[in-house]
Amino acid sequence: MRFTENEMTRALEGAAKAVLGAQREVRKSGKDINDFWREMDRYQRYVVLDGLSGQVLPVLTALPDVEVESGTRPTFTDDQIREAVEATLGDVGRMRRAVEQRARIALVQAALAAVPPRADPDALIVPDFLE
Repeated sequence: MRFTENEMTRALEGAAKAVLGAQREVRKSGKDINDFWREMDRYQRYVVLDGLSGQVLPVLTALPDVEVESGTRPTFTDDQIREAVEATLGDVGRMRRAVEQRARIALVQAALAAVPPRADPDALIVPDFLE
C-alpha cells in the first residue's frame, strides 16, 4: 500500500500512543494519552517511535493496494492484515511466532485507526503568494 509520509507518521504515532496507554505508569498518572504524549520531550518520543517503526512500517508497506476515496481512510480486512504480518515475520519458533503475530496485528490495527482521512489533491487551495 502506498501511504503518504504524513499518513505513515500519524499511523506510527497512533501505534505508539496505544502502546504507551497500556503502560502502568501512564494509566496510574490519570492523564489523557494525548496530554502525556505532548509532555514527553522529543527524544522520549523518538525512542518510542524508533522501537515501533521496525514492527509497524514493514507491515503497512506490505498491505495490498486499495483504492481510497477522498475523505476516507484506507480499510483492510483482518485476513489482509494477518497476511501482511505473516509476510514480515522473521524466522522464529512456533510459540513466539503466534505471540508476535497477535501483537503486530493489534499494533497495525491501532496504526490504521490513526491514519487521517485522505485529502483530495485537486481540492488543495494554494495561497496567492505561492503562485
